Amino acid sequence: MKLEARNTERWTRKHLVAAVAMATLGVLATLPAWIDIHTIAMKDEESSHIFLVPFVAIWMVWVRRARVRYCRPTGQLLGPIIAAFGWMMAAYGFYHEIQSFWHAGSVLVVMGCVISVLGRHALFRFLPAAAVLIFLVPVPGRIRLEISMPLQAYTASIAKNLLEIFGADVQQSGNLLSINGQPVTIIEACNGLRMVFALILVSFAFSFGLPLRNSVRMLVLVVSPIAAIACNLVRIIPTMWLFGYLPRGSNIGSAFHTFSGWMMLPIAFLLLLGIIRTLRWAMIPVMRYTLAAP
Repeated sequence: MKLEARNTERWTRKHLVAAVAMATLGVLATLPAWIDIHTIAMKDEESSHIFLVPFVAIWMVWVRRARVRYCRPTGQLLGPIIAAFGWMMAAYGFYHEIQSFWHAGSVLVVMGCVISVLGRHALFRFLPAAAVLIFLVPVPGRIRLEISMPLQAYTASIAKNLLEIFGADVQQSGNLLSINGQPVTIIEACNGLRMVFALILVSFAFSFGLPLRNSVRMLVLVVSPIAAIACNLVRIIPTMWLFGYLPRGSNIGSAFHTFSGWMMLPIAFLLLLGIIRTLRWAMIPVMRYTLAAP
C-alpha cells in the first residue's frame, strides 16, 4: 500500500528542489561542455540566440503550468537511461572532435538528471520545453557555412535591387555593394543567418505557447526562415543607406545594425500574433478549440 501511494503522489516542493539539485550536478559533471557553449555564445554573434533558450524554455513550462497537477514522479528509470546515452554521446563527441555531439550529449545528461527525479511526465507533458533545449547546441561551422554562403549572395542581390528602387546609386561585385561610392560587404554577420536561428526559436515559442492546431504550428515553423530573411532585409536596407550616405567614421550605421537586429525579434513575434488574430477574425480555424466569445 505504501509503495502504491508513493507511485501515485504528485510533485512536491521536495521533488522540484531535488530536480534542481540533480540538474546542477549534471551541469557540474559536464561543465567543460557548458563553458564551451557559453564561450561560443559570447564570442560568436551567430550563436547569440543561445541566451534566449532558457527564457523560451521557462515560457514553455509556464504556459503549461496547469499540467503540473497531473504530473507524478513515476518512470524515473527513463532519466538514467537518457543521462547514460547523453554521457556516451558527449564522450564520443569529445574524443572524436565532434563538437555538436559533445554539446548535445551534455544537454541530455542534464535532462536525464531532472527526469531521474520528476519522472517521465517531466518529458512528455512538457515536451516542447524539452525540445527547445536543442537550440542550446551551437550550429556546426560546416553546416553554417553551407547556409551562409548562398544567403550572402541572395541578400546582396536583393538589397541591391531594393536600394535601386529607392533611387540609390548601387554597384555590386559578388557580396560587395558600393552605395554612393562607399563599399559595404554582405558578410555572415548581416546575411540573415543569425536571424534565421533566432526567429525559428521565437516561432517555436509562439507556436507552442498558444493552443494552435498542429498544422498551423508546422506552417509557422516552416515559414519562419523566410520571414527571417524578409526581416533581415528590412534591417539591412536602412543600414546600408546609413553606411553609404553618412560621413566616413560615423558609428551610427554600426549601432543601428546591432540594435535593429535584436529589435526584429519582438517585431517578428508581434507580426506572427497579428497574423493569427487576422486568421481568427476571418473565422479560419487556427486554434485547437474555439474560445467563448464575450
